[in-house]
Amino acid sequence: MKILYQVYILEKASLEIDIDSLIKEQIDIENDFVKEIVYGVIDKQKEIDSLANKYLVGWEIDRLNKVDKAILSIGIYELMYTKTPSVIAINEAIELSKKYSDDAVVKMINAVMDQIYHSEENNE
Repeated sequence: MKILYQVYILEKASLEIDIDSLIKEQIDIENDFVKEIVYGVIDKQKEIDSLANKYLVGWEIDRLNKVDKAILSIGIYELMYTKTPSVIAINEAIELSKKYSDDAVVKMINAVMDQIYHSEENNE
């Protein structure tokens, strides 16, 4: 989440981004799962944003603060593009939001993830 937060800040400032360096700054050991998530979210960001916007009521993902956007993006990526069990992907997003966001955002992330799970996952 912290890595994606940094990516979003650097993108907003139109600064050059070295994702591997950002990952190394945050994690002491090589971690393929973290790389998969970070690169996956970046690669699928447009699809993730579109899906989030479909279920955000009165909001768009780009209006969320960068931390909340990172949490929601990771949750959607894990839910839609990885083999992580849905209940785990949703729970991880909720737990991150409980740690870094306020109660209203926790409820919003929970609602969006739940709607995506029930609508998108079941359509496959």
